[in-house]
Parts: sequence; structure tokens; C-alpha cells
Amino acid sequence: MRACLVFLLACCIGFAAQAVTAVNPFGVNVRSSGPTTVFLSFQNLDPGETAVEAFWCGELQPALMAANPQLQLPVPVQTSNPCLPGTIYGRLPLGLDRSRTSTSGAFTNLTDIMTIPASVARRAYQDAQAGLNSAFFYVRRFAGPGGERYVVVTCRMAGGGARTPLALLDVRLAFDVAGTRPTVLALPRGQLPPRLAARIFYNGSGTLRGRWEVVLPGDPEPTDEDLLSAATLPVERRAQQRRWTLVERFEVFLPPTGEVTLRGPDPARLPHDTDGPYKLLLRVEASDDKEATSNTGGGRLAVAGGVAGFPMPVLRYYVGSAQTIAGLRAVPAALAAIAPAAGIVVADSALRFSWVDRADAVLYRLEVRAADKEVLSALVRPGGGQYEAPPWFVQAQRGQALRWRVLALDAGGHALAGSEWRALELR
Repeated sequence: MRACLVFLLACCIGFAAQAVTAVNPFGVNVRSSGPTTVFLSFQNLDPGETAVEAFWCGELQPALMAANPQLQLPVPVQTSNPCLPGTIYGRLPLGLDRSRTSTSGAFTNLTDIMTIPASVARRAYQDAQAGLNSAFFYVRRFAGPGGERYVVVTCRMAGGGARTPLALLDVRLAFDVAGTRPTVLALPRGQLPPRLAARIFYNGSGTLRGRWEVVLPGDPEPTDEDLLSAATLPVERRAQQRRWTLVERFEVFLPPTGEVTLRGPDPARLPHDTDGPYKLLLRVEASDDKEATSNTGGGRLAVAGGVAGFPMPVLRYYVGSAQTIAGLRAVPAALAAIAPAAGIVVADSALRFSWVDRADAVLYRLEVRAADKEVLSALVRPGGGQYEAPPWFVQAQRGQALRWRVLALDAGGHALAGSEWRALELR
């Protein structure tokens, strides 16, 4: 009899271990008058189980609300949609979905960045004004070999101050040039870059910690994941972000005011001696913020102060001879091509096209032609100002007389500006 009791007790303990909260935190304070970003950990996924979609709703099914009227406990995992029909506020756009599979000991987890749009917060606030429940719900739907399940996070409306997670909502980098705020500059060789600053909008309160780095000419280009704040990634992937030349570190306390201007490093510390394009990066590290901490399972905590649902912006400056810079500035309405120079012969397998980005461009189109035939065309997102041709193109076009140009496009695909055609020969 005693052995049976021990066995039942062990089974109950094992069941309880598997029945731990499926998401952490299961309840968060969110801003009632604007966007909010929160780091979440969905724990103990089944093999082959993946996140399918995410959405917000204002009310849960009556049975769930009756079982937990104060919403002080995690909502049980459901196998059908837990939301009351007709109360869906919105769905998470795929472009904002930054969920990542993660591991914590023997657990398979999913780290998720819940970015609540202002439109969802407004809808929840209007319902609260009308006398409905002041909390609303973030629901993640998972699918796998065992079927579907829904995991719920309670969102409690607050003011966006000290009791909400420290999260970046918007970051605007710019140089300070005679009262203007350019993000791209062309500098004659030997001239120092101007002062710069980052205007940061945020939720919560706490320590903002990070560093300024510079991508030198010829360095590998940063990816979107490199430009994310460290707190946006699973713990084991944060150290995998690449690093570039360190300029300066910073650590500042952010009061619960929602906006701060972070001064950039001393311009004398920015490299500017070698000709070519430079990129100045704002790297935000994860800070220990109580409201943003998430239990990832197995007793591991992920600090997530400074989480952001978007890559950090990049400042760019190009250094060249005075003659080259004067030529670039002489045609401000056109798109300035940088490399390859006109008529250059490329002898190796690497062929990189580069240009000066425009602030109003939504997309770039690179065109390479041989005689009257287009031999290469590529669409490039803004931010990098360059495109590296694939090796097969270099091999196929050796000995050909080519010409190339790049066009800046608006949201409708119409050309805003274009560079002049440049001759190019591959050998």
C-alpha cells in the first residue's frame, strides 16, 4: 500500500513538473496609451511543435473567467480558442514576429517578443472606459503532432512607467549638422564627423547599457539579428552577435518619462582616415530589470531590460578625397554611386556595388547590362547601401563590357532618383 502511495505521489510530482506555467511571465503590466514590448518564454514545447499565430482579445470564455476572476494565476493551456467570439482586437503581423526556438537544459522553449501595437491598446482602453474588463489577453496558438493548443498571457493596463518592462519603442539616430538631422554624410579625407545623438522612446524604467561600434570599410556587413538589442534574443544566442570596432561604452539610468536623448561618442574617436563607407552602430545590451525578467525553465532566468521588436538604426558616413566628395555633393537630387569606379577592371571573384542611401528610399534596384541586354537585376533593402554580386555572375561575365546603375524607389515602385550609368569590365 505504501509503495502504491509513493508511486502515486511520484506521478503527481512528475505531472506537476510538466504542468508548470506554460509561459513566463503569465501576466504583465502594459502601457494603456501606446505600444508595449515584452520578452516572453513559452516553456516545454513538444517535439515538432511550432508557434502558428498570435492575437489579442478583450474577453476569455466565461468558464475561464469564472475559474480565475482576479487573473492572479496563469490561464490553463487550452486546446481550442480561449477568446470570446467577437472580442479579437488584432493579430500580430508577421513582420513583428521575432519568436525564436530556445533551449534551457532538457526543455525546448520559444522566446517571444510581444509587441502590442498602439491600436490594440487603444481598443482595450475604450472597452475599459465602457465598463468592461480592464485587462486584455495575448494568445499564442501552437501546432504540432499532438494537435493545437493556446497559451494565454494577461495584459494589465498601466501607465507605462516604472512597473512596466524596460523596452525600446523607437530609436532615431542622426548627426547634428547646422540644425539638420542627416543620417548619411560624405566627408573629405581627414575631416572629423559631426556630433551625433540617439533619440530614444521607451516604456518602463531602468538602466540602459550598451556600446557604440563602427563597421570599417571592408568589414562584413551586420545582419538584422546583429542589430537587434541583445534582450530581444534567446540567452544562448546573445553571445553569437558579431562585434565590430569598439568606440565607446555607455550606461545611463532611464527614469519613467518615456523619452531620452543619448549623446553619441566624441567625434574624435570615430575612425575617418581610410577612404570608404563607414557604419556607426548602436548596440544595446540586456540589463537586469525586475519587470522584464523571464523564467525560461529549469531554474534559468533571462534578463530582458532593453528589449526591442526592431533592429537598431544605422548611421552612415563616407570618407573620400575632396574631389570625390565635391562630386557627390554636386548632385544632391541624384543617387550617388560609390563603387566600383567607372571603367574599373575587377580581377577577383568579389564584386560589390555600393552607393549613398537616400532617406526617402523604400527600396533600391540595381541594374547591370551588357550591350542592350540586362544580365543582372537585384532589389535591395535600404540601410546597407551595397550589394555583392554572386560568384557565378562574375565567372559568367568575364571579358564582357558592362555598365551598371542603381535606382532609388518609393513605396509604389516608382524611381525617386538614379545614378548615372557606369562602365565596368570583368577579367
